[in-house]
Amino acid sequence: MDVDKSEGNRDDISSNVVKIPERMLLREQARLDEVERRKEAKESHLVADENSEFFTKAFNRDRVAIEDLISICSGADRASATQTLDAATAKTQQLQKFLNDSLMFLAQYEVRQAQAALQKLQTSLAEKRDEALPKKKFAFRSRTKATEQVDDTVPATLAGETVIDGQTPAASDIGKVEETVQCGFSNMDDVVLTKTAGEINKNDVLLSQLTNCKVRLFGSPSTLHIKNVSGCEILCGPVSGSVFVDHCSNTTLVLPCQQLRTHNTTSTQVYLHVTSRAIIEDCHGVSFAPFTWSYPTLDEDYVVSGLDLARNNWSQVDDFNWLAATQSPNWTLIPEEDRKTTWET
Repeated sequence: MDVDKSEGNRDDISSNVVKIPERMLLREQARLDEVERRKEAKESHLVADENSEFFTKAFNRDRVAIEDLISICSGADRASATQTLDAATAKTQQLQKFLNDSLMFLAQYEVRQAQAALQKLQTSLAEKRDEALPKKKFAFRSRTKATEQVDDTVPATLAGETVIDGQTPAASDIGKVEETVQCGFSNMDDVVLTKTAGEINKNDVLLSQLTNCKVRLFGSPSTLHIKNVSGCEILCGPVSGSVFVDHCSNTTLVLPCQQLRTHNTTSTQVYLHVTSRAIIEDCHGVSFAPFTWSYPTLDEDYVVSGLDLARNNWSQVDDFNWLAATQSPNWTLIPEEDRKTTWET
């Protein structure tokens, strides 16, 4: 019996000898895993800091270069100013794409600063373009006898039609209309309006004083300004920069962009693809849904715009008039069953 007890004790001791190192090994492994996790987190943070520092230096360098291009336009002849401003516009679009590609590792305040700098550049470009390349006004010239003689060969709908945005009947000898530089539509009611990608060609686009109009903008504008529109349906291709909406009512907007800023707007639906966050101010009755328009060259226009197809913050809206933590009463999401998915073009 004594032999059996001693053998049992040895078995217990042997069992304990195995279990103690096993627990210690598990504890040590857990410690090593935590050390590795912290190391990876630190390295990730360092990489983000390094990327952020690189972005800031590169962004500011390119911003200064664009500002220099804008400044040398003063006093230049029209051809030189046009070439320089086109180069500055292209560099600004590249800078916008650089920001879009860097959003994943930038802090919110860095994104806001960069967006503000880009908006300042775009404003400076527009002001300098107006100064160096003043817009021509519509001017109807008196017709000569020679032009009057060919009136019979011109369709009646053209002979008495007001020409908009330089869309003159080029083959006719009707009294000439000087083209306007502004890209967009203004002061129109109850019409269907279309711009092709070639007409837009990365330009700034302005839509103003429109009522009950259907607007289709194909291609990729640099910026889009929508002001004083009512009862309209506006569909636009990818905007590489910002969309600015002011005094809009009872309207549907369908567009992709890098940034959306909406002011003084009521009872308006926005079908949106936005890579930053939408901003509203002094608005009410605004509702949002994801962008649903499609046309044959949409993918190509996305490439031109530089927008990230995989990043869409359509439901993230900042209301500058609502600082409380609760949901703003000024905007809502359109229920899925009420969202429009097809658009007559």
